[in-house]
Amino acid sequence: MKGRVHSVQSLGAVDGPGVRYVVFLQGCPLRCAYCHNPDTWDFAGGTEREAAELVKEICRFKPYFGTKGGVTVSGGEPLQQAPFVEELFRLLHEEGIHTALDTSGVGDLKAARRVLEHTDLVLGDLKFATAGEYRTYCKADMDKVLAFYRLVSEMKVPLWVRHVVVPGLNDTLEDMGKIKSLAESFPTLEKIEWLPFHNLCLEKYQQMGIPFPLEGTDNMDELRLEALVSRL
Repeated sequence: MKGRVHSVQSLGAVDGPGVRYVVFLQGCPLRCAYCHNPDTWDFAGGTEREAAELVKEICRFKPYFGTKGGVTVSGGEPLQQAPFVEELFRLLHEEGIHTALDTSGVGDLKAARRVLEHTDLVLGDLKFATAGEYRTYCKADMDKVLAFYRLVSEMKVPLWVRHVVVPGLNDTLEDMGKIKSLAESFPTLEKIEWLPFHNLCLEKYQQMGIPFPLEGTDNMDELRLEALVSRL
């Protein structure tokens, strides 16, 4: 089974528990206002890789994973290459390696179900709490996203919600409270990670010759974010 891979990170420490090998897949249908990786949008980009070949490469790093680490597949949007992720995760489980899916939840539900059968953890970005905001800032249908998270709950896959907080966009207690309530409505939720927005991606947009929707937006102050989280 072949898939299109944007890049890999051999020893990541922020994309799930423990030390992780992170596979960034190519292709995403969303156009989120604060996307940090516009270079992953193009479905024809990246490099074609065989799942079995990738697993062989990953196994070289297995000693570093310990009892908590493993492999995270991110994107782009990995559910857009669901058959490849399904095969990759199945092979990783045969090697006893923990699997995490970093996703927005946008994809075919039947295909997603097959991926989740081999998924130990979902890292989900809800992005916004209302369908209107989701349509405006992500150019997608939130109802389909919520259907995926209901499937995650149905299949009893542990869920971590990772939410980017952007100054002037979703950085009020009301905004964050809505996300918290939505996240807590999913029974398998284990934690919420509040991530500060940063604008380091601006250079990528400039190099690609496309406008960055949040150009001029300041980085999210981490101390202010901590203070907001403490009040939720």
